[in-house]
Amino acid sequence: MMKMTMEGMMDKGVLDDIIRRLLDGRGGKQGEGRFYWLFYLIIDEEDWYGKCQGDIHGQYQDLLRLFEYGGFPPSCNYLFLGDYVDRGKQSLETICLLLAYKIRYPDKISLLRGNHEDAKINRIYGFYDECKRRFNVRLWKIFTDCFNCLPVAALIDEKILCMHGGLSPELEKVDQIREIQRPTEIPDSGLLCDLLWSDPDAKVEGWSDSDRGVSCTFGPDRVAEFLDKNDLDLICRGHQVTNSFIS
Repeated sequence: MMKMTMEGMMDKGVLDDIIRRLLDGRGGKQGEGRFYWLFYLIIDEEDWYGKCQGDIHGQYQDLLRLFEYGGFPPSCNYLFLGDYVDRGKQSLETICLLLAYKIRYPDKISLLRGNHEDAKINRIYGFYDECKRRFNVRLWKIFTDCFNCLPVAALIDEKILCMHGGLSPELEKVDQIREIQRPTEIPDSGLLCDLLWSDPDAKVEGWSDSDRGVSCTFGPDRVAEFLDKNDLDLICRGHQVTNSFIS
């Protein structure tokens, strides 16, 4: 069994080998050790150009097709909006490839947290069972620690606010998001919960209860008010299925 240190993981040759094996479809034995990752909240380059990607949910082949069409890192910048695990059959390959790319090309890949990067959720919807079946529960716990470190939002050029879920009744200014301490678990209510769980609803005025049983929905009026108050152009999010690539 291979034992890796953080210094070893940061070696470009090791990372390139991990990425190559994942792209080739070959699995490796589980490495020992607990790794903590450095993630960025703010993308502030004025000339930043890249692709924002929604939920992957363990669909590893779809992730590979996405890279085939859009370009494999580091040829293109990517911002992923969360929900890498659960539902699909290859959550481990999906999250391992994204983390390997993140470490290998930290300025080219940004990973936000989705509501499924939460032990309470992925314990039920597939990721826990996949880790237990293919490796062990200890691996799932290591990923839980990793997910607790993920940022929940990104600001592009001070004009585009990106998150997995949506707005919150408690969110007045973008700076409130910067104050969220990490690592952290996702609470059942409040600002952090809403950023990962809330949904827009064109039929709603103001705020309303969510059919999900968690968080809330918000109307176009709340979006317009928040954008105006924070001098933003738009909000980019995932969390929901659309009939097209962009909705």
